[in-house]
Amino acid sequence: MFVGTPDGLESEIVPAAGVRFIGVPARGFDRARPWTLVSSSFGILASMSRSLGLLHREKPDVVIGFGGYVCVPVGLAAVVAGVPLLLHEQNSVPGLANRLLARYARAIAVTYPGSEAHFVRAERVVVTGNPVREDFLRVDRTAARFALGIPDDAFLLLVFGGSRGARHINDAVAALAPRLLAHEGLRVMHLTGRTELDRARDAVLKALGDAKASPGAGDPHPRWRLLSYLDDMASVLGAADLVVARAGATTIAELTAVGAPALLVPYPYATDDHQTGNASALVELGAAVMVADADLDGPGFADELLSLIEDGGRRATMSAASKAASIADAAARVADLARAVARGTQLAT
Repeated sequence: MFVGTPDGLESEIVPAAGVRFIGVPARGFDRARPWTLVSSSFGILASMSRSLGLLHREKPDVVIGFGGYVCVPVGLAAVVAGVPLLLHEQNSVPGLANRLLARYARAIAVTYPGSEAHFVRAERVVVTGNPVREDFLRVDRTAARFALGIPDDAFLLLVFGGSRGARHINDAVAALAPRLLAHEGLRVMHLTGRTELDRARDAVLKALGDAKASPGAGDPHPRWRLLSYLDDMASVLGAADLVVARAGATTIAELTAVGAPALLVPYPYATDDHQTGNASALVELGAAVMVADADLDGPGFADELLSLIEDGGRRATMSAASKAASIADAAARVADLARAVARGTQLAT
């Protein structure tokens, strides 16, 4: 059973996957407006009461918290009810919910070695990696490119910023359209985000100086495909020769699962700058390069991107390092840890 916020994306995705979903209201507080902590605290107490009733009815063997505000009331309810609590931290730096609950958890699963330094109960930390869907683990590059209509000899640049997009990345890449398309055979798959499609299309057209094209209608160029969103990320990542993306935890896990070389631009307003930590872990392994969001409009981003496009040997080295960084059985490790926590058996670190 999956517990999430009733108005979050999970309320649609989880039931569609055939998993029972229960909505529990939860919201955080605005750190810029400390007084919102009062209303947030009352909300947590109300949701905790509701969660206690839920645990009493369902009698779960274990509760697993993956971070996010809803984990606070559910996790605290688990502690009060005596239900074993397991946490999973996707990012290099733990979020507020997991930091708060860590002292009560029987075990804490993490994605990155060294994350135990951020937790008060370091002896309970177990490196499991970050689970990804199985289709990322079995993607076939040839089949993926055929399905997407990408010729074998074409170079595919994938640009995306998550389901909501990344306007700054969209604009920076669009501004380079003439230089990118000057590479014969280069194709761009640009996932703009649900609200950014028209803006990104117009930005590419402007950069190309295409006065004849009709803004807001179709792709801006035969080799530049624009989509607001794509469900089959496994195929498009598996088909890509190079990826430009933010550095969210799920993105990092999916990149390494398929072994895609990446130019990462961490979201600068992420809590505790955790995306920079995520990206740095891959950079240190030689699996990615990183450009700060503040440098997107300068020559450094363009130079780095074009250099990677032109250097196949460097990309191959990055791809191998990316694949080596993946923990393919992360989902099984988390499941095994959940069973161990439920049974109260010794944890394997």
